[in-house]
Amino acid sequence: MRNQGSRNATGSQVQSVDRAISVLELLARNGETGITEIAGELGVHKSTASRLLSVLESRGLVEQLGERGKYAIGFGIVRLAGAATGRMDLAKLGRASCQTLAESLGETVNIAIADDGVAINISQARGSAAITTQNWTGQRTPLHATSSGKVLLAALPETERKRLLRRKLEQYTPRTVVDPEELTAELDRVTEDGYVACYEELELGMHAVAVPIRGPGGEVVAAMSVSGPSYRLSKQRVRQIVRPLTDAAMDLSAQLGYFAE
Repeated sequence: MRNQGSRNATGSQVQSVDRAISVLELLARNGETGITEIAGELGVHKSTASRLLSVLESRGLVEQLGERGKYAIGFGIVRLAGAATGRMDLAKLGRASCQTLAESLGETVNIAIADDGVAINISQARGSAAITTQNWTGQRTPLHATSSGKVLLAALPETERKRLLRRKLEQYTPRTVVDPEELTAELDRVTEDGYVACYEELELGMHAVAVPIRGPGGEVVAAMSVSGPSYRLSKQRVRQIVRPLTDAAMDLSAQLGYFAE
């Protein structure tokens, strides 16, 4: 009986989600609509439609136009759409930025975003000196063992960062930093230094350096990195690369609407 009750509760929740989406689609199609019309379109009682609208309104997804007035799409939808559009714009704009920098430096350039505790590469370009043909686009990489990942990890809210660092961190090479205190100290220097360099932390013989890409409000939305073999991308060359890498990331940030003071 308990399993049956659980299935019924789950089915009811799914139905509520489906109805809520139908409300949003209805308002998007018809514009301002009253609760009676919404209930009729959904085939539900007005009280059910009212509860759905109340929840959507509390999240800013719909708004009531005047007291007991009609409903319309809320600005919360704009926020959600903006986040999706921003990612698409970043991937599109990032391709050109990656290619220009890769041609200039001769190394592989990537752009990565944070997603559910990992970094996901959304753009890549290989320079003339790149020796690997591996395409990292779409690949998930660890936050704690990559230069891009550390930039993204450093930008997370402190509570989220601590939560991720409490997990068991995989040691990919003898150089991978897995001690939470040591890693936290390194992340705390990111703001001051403006970049993160990783030397053979994910793969032996591979070095990388990354800097943040910022959105309109100055928030870190992605990381741009340059990677290459350790014999060519020495620590000295990494320091030389930081400036052109930072300039490229700032240019992309400006295209996304961020302008440094």
